Amino acid sequence: MASAPAATVPMLAPPLEQFRNLAVELRLLIPGVRVGEARETTEEFNREKFWKRLNEAAMEVSREAMTLIAFSRLPPPSPSPQETQMFCEQIQVAVEAVVAACYSLPKDQGITLCKLVRSTTVDIVDGMAQLLEVLTFTPAQSPENKDLISCNSVWIACQQVPQLPRDNKAAVLLTLTKSVDFVKDALEEMEQAMEECDPYSGLMNDSEEDNFGNDHRVDFGDSNDAEEDALGFPNNQDVCWSEEDQELLIPCLALVKASKASLKKIRILVAENGKKDQVAQLDDIVAISDEISPSVDDLALSTYPPMCRLTVRINSAKLVSVVKKALEITKASHVTAQPEDSWIPLLIAAIDHCMNRIKELTQSELEL
Repeated sequence: MASAPAATVPMLAPPLEQFRNLAVELRLLIPGVRVGEARETTEEFNREKFWKRLNEAAMEVSREAMTLIAFSRLPPPSPSPQETQMFCEQIQVAVEAVVAACYSLPKDQGITLCKLVRSTTVDIVDGMAQLLEVLTFTPAQSPENKDLISCNSVWIACQQVPQLPRDNKAAVLLTLTKSVDFVKDALEEMEQAMEECDPYSGLMNDSEEDNFGNDHRVDFGDSNDAEEDALGFPNNQDVCWSEEDQELLIPCLALVKASKASLKKIRILVAENGKKDQVAQLDDIVAISDEISPSVDDLALSTYPPMCRLTVRINSAKLVSVVKKALEITKASHVTAQPEDSWIPLLIAAIDHCMNRIKELTQSELEL
């Protein structure tokens, strides 16, 4: 009787190819983590257990990243395809443990908190995938310091986990603080741009204006305007405000200041009066407040020369709408213990005053 043929052992891919394949598999996890929600469970949520699980999983990924670099630098004939397969499986298990921990955070713990946890998890998964991709390059293309930089990005992402806020109120406060800082930066950039504007840009006499062919331009005296225009360089009119533009900048700047003041006041109210169990209301406050910084950026960018005054008017109106809505939602929530407090009406009045002035100064644009 003939003996059965020996089973063929499948050929394993070379180590570098296995690294590439694993990087692809890890990146496939990212879309689900970024937009996914917690998976259904009958277990009661245990906050302490959740954070312990997530911390331990993140630290394991950090250790695997450090080991991966050492493993990839073993001299031939190591690492073998079999050794690489085993190690890649360890990495995948470690990363999937972080993802599973992320998914175990219920939505009722707060949307803001869930977003921060998901964002950090994405950083961890993406960092490990990036490290694997770096290691697939040849030694000449991937010097050791680049490996270490990539590993450091994984390590930094994993170290973010212990620093994450532990409840939704803390997550909301962190998000509001970042929004205040973003608006503060935009305001400072606008103020700096106004300070650097040439104070003599609108004071040239008629003959100078005729020579240059444009109002409110500054001649730096070192170049030929026609030649610069031909080469695609911006002319001075493109980088200076007219007197009318500078007049419009004043209420725009005041509007940004009022937006910053509103955000700061909202943050203070959440810090002082926010209740951890009022998850939905805190999420509503931060959701609308999150729209203020991008709206400020849109307005700030539209004020730079060459200024389109109609765009400034539109972006100002958008910012006013968002800020007033944030104030109204905050006033109606539990964080405003006394809805009759005068600061909200005062801020709304200041915002309306800025917008009315912007409308006055841009009315002619609507009549064209």
